[in-house]
Amino acid sequence: MKEVIGDIERWRRRGKRVAVARVVGVEGSGPRDPGATMVVNETGEVAGSVSGGCVEGAVVTEALDALASGVVRRRTYGYSDDEAFAVGLTCGGTIHVLVDPELSPVYEELRQALADERPVALATVVEVDQHQSDGAGSDAPGPDGAGAGPGGGGDVATETSGAPTVRLGATMLVADDGRATGTLGSPELDAVVQRDAAGWLASGLSATRHYGRRGEARQQEVAVFTEVFAPPPRMLIFGAVDFTAALARVAKILGYRVEVCDARPVFATTARFPMADEVVADRPERYLAAVGAGLGPRDAVCVLTHDPKFDVPAIVAALGTGAGYLGAMGSRRTNADRVRRLHEVGVTDEQLERVMAPIGLDIGARTPEETAVAICAEIIAQRTGKAAPSLRDRSGPIHEPREVAAAPAGAGPA
Repeated sequence: MKEVIGDIERWRRRGKRVAVARVVGVEGSGPRDPGATMVVNETGEVAGSVSGGCVEGAVVTEALDALASGVVRRRTYGYSDDEAFAVGLTCGGTIHVLVDPELSPVYEELRQALADERPVALATVVEVDQHQSDGAGSDAPGPDGAGAGPGGGGDVATETSGAPTVRLGATMLVADDGRATGTLGSPELDAVVQRDAAGWLASGLSATRHYGRRGEARQQEVAVFTEVFAPPPRMLIFGAVDFTAALARVAKILGYRVEVCDARPVFATTARFPMADEVVADRPERYLAAVGAGLGPRDAVCVLTHDPKFDVPAIVAALGTGAGYLGAMGSRRTNADRVRRLHEVGVTDEQLERVMAPIGLDIGARTPEETAVAICAEIIAQRTGKAAPSLRDRSGPIHEPREVAAAPAGAGPA
């Protein structure tokens, strides 16, 4: 949503009505993650993307139809042999898209929170059962059973006897202090989703969860997609070395707020690290004492000093934070000496399980740029829980000899 707010505001100043299409679910190899947003105004202007090109045309048509009818609709686009190159996903995945002909009632609060970089969670009703209907936005699944293309996977607002009405597209905005704006249809559902949204905000993750109409657990009547808008994760890099510059560049591409810290003022300069958001000349333990309380599961601490004067205090201080990733650079000999020194200052083997050292995935990286990729890949693998070979988890040399391919017999200068 954040990337299209400028377009929304520009169109609103021109008096244009705007429909919002959001990816609210992905199965298989979806081209965009949940939360990807496309906006379409009444004259057919488009901003944003929900699929990187696969089904954009079909979604634009749905958005214009929604603007004409005023009906919120949910559509499912998946691979089908007949329509794969028309409106299907050639990658073989399935995406669920919610198309709303109006901006959410909590849009202004969301826009302001994003402008202020305040963490918020947007909870949206993205599916309701169809046992009874008030007639809004109903469509039958597509003929292939997956709802590929237009007409697939419509969901409606429903009401059963004595139960509250829960409408497709209803939204509630939850701030990080627990305050909520808007409603999903019932006070009980609001209260439960508000509680769950606080948990998603703490983790920085978006998720879909099912409830009963009154927020009952283990029921499937209502699906709520909670999209978390949080400040960028932080990466603290200790050590102003050549590997630091490469790691800072890669981390910035991945969306991190990068902070470089080194106790030596001559090296810790913005001129050497212009890509960093902040460069600090201070000892690592002092810097972590000042900022460490704000680190959480999405944040990373990378100790690249491989000098016991700095990396031992840095690791000890980092172990006292909630950072989700902690890695330290150095050869196996350096790391063995560092482990001994850490033991001497009271760090336990259990605590050392948090430390990825030697740092990075075992991909044969040698240059600063390759090493930066290996470190960031390890951070991603740890966050997603994917099995990947880390240098810490094997023995032997970090850098294997590289074989040079022999020239073909008889080969000579061209």
